[in-house]
Amino acid sequence: MKNIILLFICLISNTSIDAQLKIGDPLPNIYLPSYLKNEVRLLDYSGKILIVDFWASWCAPCRKANKKLVDLHREYAPTKLEIVGISVDTDRSKWLKAITKDNIEYTQLTDPHGFEAKSAIQFGVEALPASFLFDPNGKLIAINPTEQEIKKQLNHIK
Repeated sequence: MKNIILLFICLISNTSIDAQLKIGDPLPNIYLPSYLKNEVRLLDYSGKILIVDFWASWCAPCRKANKKLVDLHREYAPTKLEIVGISVDTDRSKWLKAITKDNIEYTQLTDPHGFEAKSAIQFGVEALPASFLFDPNGKLIAINPTEQEIKKQLNHIK
């Protein structure tokens, strides 16, 4: 019986580890609705540095990070940088209010199932905020990068 339980735990552990993105992994091919309710495909954002940022309206650190992302977007978009926010909010109205209050102008998508959201599972999101930095070829180059790391990558692009 102990061996069966141990085997089950190992299988679960491997499944969650495999679901997490690792440095060098490609950008997942995910389709999600935007705040305008149209479907958006993440792979359409290749060709520039891309930040995929998981957040929620109720997450205070996320809201603080939004302000920095808004500043980065204003400074570097649309020529060098794309940012896609993915909210795991289960309440659409709170999500939309947060977008307005935080003055977010970059793409906002929703996967309204909390940490059970398919996109959150595919990226391996276990805490918020969670950011993923992809190079112009769609390769993951940093997980939860600092502002300095992001700017360093952006300054390498002509």
